[in-house]
Amino acid sequence: MRVGFGYDIHRLVENRPLFLGGVQIEYQKGLLGHSDGDVVLHAICDAILGASGLGDLGEYFPSSDSRYKDVESKNFVRKIVELVNKKWSIVNLDATIIAEEPKLKKHMNTIRLSIADLFSLKHDQVNIKSKTNDKLGVIGSGEGIASLAVILIEENNEAL
Repeated sequence: MRVGFGYDIHRLVENRPLFLGGVQIEYQKGLLGHSDGDVVLHAICDAILGASGLGDLGEYFPSSDSRYKDVESKNFVRKIVELVNKKWSIVNLDATIIAEEPKLKKHMNTIRLSIADLFSLKHDQVNIKSKTNDKLGVIGSGEGIASLAVILIEENNEAL
């Protein structure tokens, strides 16, 4: 078994949709990024790659590559899952979204179900939480949103 940790943060800007965990959230701002800026999926992908010893998301989808401009992060997930599932299976994942605004409580179950579906997991293998930053720093001032993720993986029986 192996553990992986992931982190991502992006700035909130006008005139962009907001995606968190593969779900579009109604809000007047969205996350600025080369792709769709989905900090939740980026953090989870980094955690999976780290646990698998396969580097980080930027190695596979560099922001310098125009092919990934404005791409939905769901596409990254599909490729990462295909790569990692050759040897590893996810036991469980836990992610935290850190945002002052928008308030995310009503979206948490939808985000959780989206992540479970994207990673082909049972719902009880996924936990998603949201926190504020108590008005501290760039997140607390509403300038950005961050996400943290931890994941536990085990070697596939077929790979043994």
